[in-house]
Amino acid sequence: MPDHGDLRGVENTPRQDTQVRVFAVPPREDAAPPDIVQGFLEALTSDDPHYETAKLYLTPDAAREWRPEASTTVLADGPATTADPAGGREDGTEYSFTLTGERVARVDDQQSYAPADGEYSRQVHLTKDSETGQWRIDGPPPGVVMGQSDFQRNYTSVDKYYFASDTAAATGVQPAAVADPVYIRRRVDPMTQMVNSLLAGPTTWLDQVVRSSFPSGTALAKDATLAPDDQNKLTIPLNDRAADVSITKCHEMAAQLLFTLRTLSPAVDQIELRSGTSQLCSLSEEGADEVAARGSAEQPGYLYFLNGEHRLVRLPSSSKTTTAEAVPGTLGEAGPELRSVAVSRDENQAAGVGIDGKSLYLSSLDAQEPPTEPLVVSQGKTETDRLTAPSWDIHGDLWIADRDPKNERLLLIPDGEGEPVQVATPGLDGRIESVRVAADGVRIALVVGNDEGQSLLIGRIERESKPGETPSVTVRELRSATPQLSEITTMSWAGDSRLVVVGRAEEGVQQISYVQVDGSTPETAAPDALTGVQNIAATEDDHLPLVAYSEDGIVRMASGAQWQKVVTEGSSPVYPG
Repeated sequence: MPDHGDLRGVENTPRQDTQVRVFAVPPREDAAPPDIVQGFLEALTSDDPHYETAKLYLTPDAAREWRPEASTTVLADGPATTADPAGGREDGTEYSFTLTGERVARVDDQQSYAPADGEYSRQVHLTKDSETGQWRIDGPPPGVVMGQSDFQRNYTSVDKYYFASDTAAATGVQPAAVADPVYIRRRVDPMTQMVNSLLAGPTTWLDQVVRSSFPSGTALAKDATLAPDDQNKLTIPLNDRAADVSITKCHEMAAQLLFTLRTLSPAVDQIELRSGTSQLCSLSEEGADEVAARGSAEQPGYLYFLNGEHRLVRLPSSSKTTTAEAVPGTLGEAGPELRSVAVSRDENQAAGVGIDGKSLYLSSLDAQEPPTEPLVVSQGKTETDRLTAPSWDIHGDLWIADRDPKNERLLLIPDGEGEPVQVATPGLDGRIESVRVAADGVRIALVVGNDEGQSLLIGRIERESKPGETPSVTVRELRSATPQLSEITTMSWAGDSRLVVVGRAEEGVQQISYVQVDGSTPETAAPDALTGVQNIAATEDDHLPLVAYSEDGIVRMASGAQWQKVVTEGSSPVYPG
């Protein structure tokens, strides 16, 4: 302890995770209508598992009919309450208030998050019980309503996993695992919430393109409690709907559960499934990665970029070396000069757009081949009206957009060598400026520009293929992932349900941030600022560094570190995909 010196004020630095728990308080005797409404709203932000205390503020009939799990409305601030002019008097038997606020988001009954805007206004009606003389709410707002800070404290985003419907054959023996992000209450038995959500099936937006290995009607056994043992094994008891599954199906079920629960608790590294007194199967983390291909479990061999001569070069992805080597094939040595590239996920092929943005070329990365004819040629008059950077999916198909104002189109080249297929994009409002396909092959990220600015949209890829016919591919139900940005410079997938985006809000400075595919902001801290970013590259495996092309050349940043220069002369960094 110091025994001399002056007194100085210091900043009060709050803890990053205070784990504050909020306990609901029941209504006090003879509480006035304003206190009843305020107490009810505060009870909605508590950790009460079934909102039993909140229901004490309601009349018996209203408590039976109210469905808090139906939706959660998120406001910029907590809901403001205003007494209605004609809402009654406290010495009468009826009273009403209006809840108002600015909407930020809504979580539906499937726990799916969606950004929202506009004004929120709902009436809350109260009545005085003729026998007890106590005020109670007989007209509550639908679902739950709370401010953004309370939502962030109460809820957390987690991924549940299903399998892509059409990728089992494309990946050989492994189906592709697809993340389906949902929001659950952080401190209300989250493990059981996650299992119940997984068993209930995928959210409506994803349901068309994924499948679950759980038989219809599968649920947790009655009164099941879930907690891993001291060996990090979690035993999950299921009802009799799962009793007769095959061992292959059981392993897929266990993989879904393991992928899902590890996003919530990395301590779980083994799943045992039981039905009644019978053990169905057991699966470890290593076994789950053999069951399904998951983007965040795959580590690319190399980071690729264009050198100062606009040729394709590469660096080992897990090495700190800065000495790049030319890739085999025509795009690495004697081929056309390039402005953008993409490398297939198996790292056997590369695609590049010529330096004028007009032509798309393909090259093998296994051996030298003669220069190929362009796969696609744009007729746009300027470089900005020609081809975007390409992107590969898990099928080995190549995606690219042509920005020619006279022939705007999204194209898919089957196996990177077939006749280009024009992809339908119903509901698209604007021109595609950038294309990135997710590792699972069923979701696509598009930067779309129109007169109102730019936005990052996430679409669902639906494929239809009949023998002897050209496959039909459609991107449906595009939804915004960055409602707060009006200009987007570059983006890349950076997780199974997360992207890293470089852009700016209206009249703001350029910023780098992470976003979830549902439009929410993840709890992960944003990357350090970087000046003049033109391209950014990430991989679903967050152990690999973030890479960017900025005014300082190509730089990279490992987790928890700062940006470090890789090369001064270089551009267009990409990981496979």
